[in-house]
Amino acid sequence: AASYGSGKKPVPFIAESDQELFKKLKGESFEVQVGIHELLGHGSGKMYHQGSDDAKQLVESGEKHPITGEPISGPFYPPGSTWDSTFTSTAAPYEECRAECAGIYLCLEPTVLSIFGFPDATSDAVHDISYINWLLMAHAGLKALEFYTPETKAWRQAHMRARFVILGVFLEAGEGLVELVKTTGSDGEPDLEVRLDRSKILRVGRPAIGKFLLALQTYKTLGDVEGGLALFNKYSVVSDEMLEIRATVMARKEPRKLLVQPLLKQDPATKAIELVPFDASPVGMIESFVARFPAEDPDLLALCEADAPYVLD
Repeated sequence: AASYGSGKKPVPFIAESDQELFKKLKGESFEVQVGIHELLGHGSGKMYHQGSDDAKQLVESGEKHPITGEPISGPFYPPGSTWDSTFTSTAAPYEECRAECAGIYLCLEPTVLSIFGFPDATSDAVHDISYINWLLMAHAGLKALEFYTPETKAWRQAHMRARFVILGVFLEAGEGLVELVKTTGSDGEPDLEVRLDRSKILRVGRPAIGKFLLALQTYKTLGDVEGGLALFNKYSVVSDEMLEIRATVMARKEPRKLLVQPLLKQDPATKAIELVPFDASPVGMIESFVARFPAEDPDLLALCEADAPYVLD
């Protein structure tokens, strides 16, 4: 079946003016985001534990708290505790949010983009890759509402909650950086558009995300559960206005995309290679699996029998 956003079918909630570039660069932009997210997001950040030499040195240094401006005094992690045991159920979405923020913040750096194969990036302009990456994040934050349950006021997926939180930071930054515009679809039903002002990313968006990322990192580093949860939970709240928007998101929700793969088959007699396609449908998906993984596979059985003498029960 067609992959997400490919072909002539428009991507939901993306403005007509962004459709072509979004479809063209979403894959490459996401690769940049994931690379930074994993390596520099999850891969960075110190944690201080109570009674450790590092914590004592930090307090004695008189280093100022990035948020309060007061000398750092703790609270630090209790001995033997971990990130997960301290921040419990919020640890996963909080950490994903921190990594996602690192991705969208650092993707604006020309040096970073050059590593990913985009040497034409400059510090005074937003590269197409960076623009689509920010648009992807705002779009994901909107679609994240699919993973929120109003009845229990609970988020069901860590990454999606993280992206909704980032969308909240975008919207709070103001000045028209990101807008969720209510429209009417071609079917006459309510629709939405995510609009990102490219000219505001460096001046408005980057400082807002930088400030938020600094707060996330500070609370994690110091083991400040009270401060960290207060910040993260604030942006996790789905307001009445967002619940109305969620209704449109859910009404526009599409079936999950299926990737149906063909099968390469060799004729035993002629040794000719044949490409066996399958219909782009649920039935085609099942048929492809049946063809690829038959109930009995002579070649696989032969390999199993050949290895049997070397396998111990």
